[in-house]
Amino acid sequence: MKTVQKFKLSALSICLGSAYGVALAADVNVDALTKPDSSVSVGVGNWSGDRHQQGIYDGMREKGAVGLMDADINKRDEETGTWLKLNASNLGLESREVKAEYLRQGDMGVTFEYSRTPSVNPNTFSTRLQGIGTTTETIPSTVGTNGVISLGTKRDLYGLGFTKRFNSEFDLVVSFKNEDKTGTRAWGAGSTPLFAVEPINSTTRQLETALNYTTKKLQLSGGYYGSWYGNNMGTSSVTVYPASTTPVFLSLPLDNQAHQAFVHGGYNFTSSTRGTFKAAYTHATQNQGLANQGWASSPQSLNGAVNTTLLQAGLTSRLTKDFSVMTNLRYHNVDDATPISLLSSTPTNYMPWSYKTTTGKFEGTYRLPKGYSLTGGVDFSRQDRGIPTGFDAQRAVPYRYKVDETTYRMQLRRAMSETVNGAIAYLYSTRAGSSYGQTSTALATVYSNQINPLNIANRTRNKIRMTADWTPADALTLQMTLEAAKDNYGFDRIYGVRDGSALHYGLDANYAMSENWSLNSWYAYDRSHANQLNFGMSDSLMEVDHSFGFGTRANASERLKFGSDVVWTRGTSTYQQAATQPSTLEPITNILFRAKIFSQYTLDKQSEVRFDFIHERWKTNDWTWMFANGSAFVYGTSPNDGTMVSTMPKQISNYVGARYIYRFQ
Repeated sequence: MKTVQKFKLSALSICLGSAYGVALAADVNVDALTKPDSSVSVGVGNWSGDRHQQGIYDGMREKGAVGLMDADINKRDEETGTWLKLNASNLGLESREVKAEYLRQGDMGVTFEYSRTPSVNPNTFSTRLQGIGTTTETIPSTVGTNGVISLGTKRDLYGLGFTKRFNSEFDLVVSFKNEDKTGTRAWGAGSTPLFAVEPINSTTRQLETALNYTTKKLQLSGGYYGSWYGNNMGTSSVTVYPASTTPVFLSLPLDNQAHQAFVHGGYNFTSSTRGTFKAAYTHATQNQGLANQGWASSPQSLNGAVNTTLLQAGLTSRLTKDFSVMTNLRYHNVDDATPISLLSSTPTNYMPWSYKTTTGKFEGTYRLPKGYSLTGGVDFSRQDRGIPTGFDAQRAVPYRYKVDETTYRMQLRRAMSETVNGAIAYLYSTRAGSSYGQTSTALATVYSNQINPLNIANRTRNKIRMTADWTPADALTLQMTLEAAKDNYGFDRIYGVRDGSALHYGLDANYAMSENWSLNSWYAYDRSHANQLNFGMSDSLMEVDHSFGFGTRANASERLKFGSDVVWTRGTSTYQQAATQPSTLEPITNILFRAKIFSQYTLDKQSEVRFDFIHERWKTNDWTWMFANGSAFVYGTSPNDGTMVSTMPKQISNYVGARYIYRFQ
């Protein structure tokens, strides 16, 4: 006979078990923060085909093998509280990133970072142009065989940061970045289709330092920000043989720099009222020497200068337990101090970049019974703009001295229950301004002066926005969004945009089938539409995008986990013209399908292996670089040019990758 002893849970034992269970969980969380895992992974992957469109930025444009190397190393000295961190990703690719940190908790820190960002033109260029990548390019005097080239840039960014905490109130932050940009970019020369390549070799440096002061009521931050841009290429030229032996000079971006002093902060007047402010002054110059093109008494440099002043103040307050307000006022003044040099007796139009913009916002929120809250607000903006002086009919376009815009907002939000939340908002805005002005009545009939300028034209806008969160079950969550807008630009000018509309809606769903299995899915629809009148024709332009995604995550066992992601997008641009036009432009459609599958298996406490498979296909019927008859566009300004631009209309590639992961502390 066996005696079975049973342990009966008492109230005391339940309390003790709960307390020690929480303490044990807390210890685990503390260990995760103070002793995080480190990992190093190495592997190899292979793409079966070229992916010029999807590989613009990731460094995997061409088919073939790629190296996979990542590291995430964290070390902490228990006695001094000093952290050493190293994070490296994509070391085997052109898009690699490295960040190293030395942090002494509560005292100081030093950070170093490096990243390379490639950007490769997805098109392929077949050209006879010589001297690509230099400042002296030529089209040969005799017809020869085209060479096939790819154009692109690389940006190498080096950054250094330093932080120092002096006491509980003061700390200093300093950062410096140096970015070198090299490569080539598709370009053009003259007023006719003449193919050229922009040589790129420039350096941008940025320095920012801020001293921060923090107390319970007052927070301040003040400092300096500077940027310096230097172009190492000078002036570029293209010579077109045999049409001419005289080079066509092309201006590259000029050296420039900017210096800013700033201060911003906030003050807690009470526990329910807080004020914020910001002030900044920037002095930017462009004073690189210019090549003299033979004009008498021409300046040796632009001597350009732009001074920018920014002032901003805000206040938020909860006046009662149910009513709160927020207000903000901003002043932005851009003063173009560049001198004007008159080299001809006939003055021409000049467009100064000086403008002053004053914006303000007021918003109030009232909490109603039954979980409702009502928010109302008004935003306003007034811009004082400079307009050109002089007379030049070829450059006549409409301008305004002042542009005013006001937006009224109303939003109703409700927490309907613990599982349902929703909000609906309506916005109405109007934009108007002073009459369109010119300095001469002779410009009134110039076609370019009849354009309705999109950025300053009269406009009314109606917009509605709806959001909802629903958790019908503990395992299922849904999020829904809807936004629709309608713009009307009126008939102040003969040509230009008349009206437009936009529509977006989306649905996100997450479902946890169990502790070890979860699903997610989403769908988004975007449509933008504009009607415009052009010289002798009308256009109805529309962009429609559909996007769908589906993913899974699963832990099949203690050692094996896997997942998958599927993304499908379809974007179509239509260019419907008036029925009186002899031909219409075909819609352009781009379709992307990408399916990813991964599995990860734990070999032991420190080792894992991961396998990835990706199937990717992209398709387009883009006719941008084609003639109307469907043949490839050919640069024909020079009989010896013959440059053609081509795109692979269908790009399909499969990726297989494997990597080994080693974890340690």
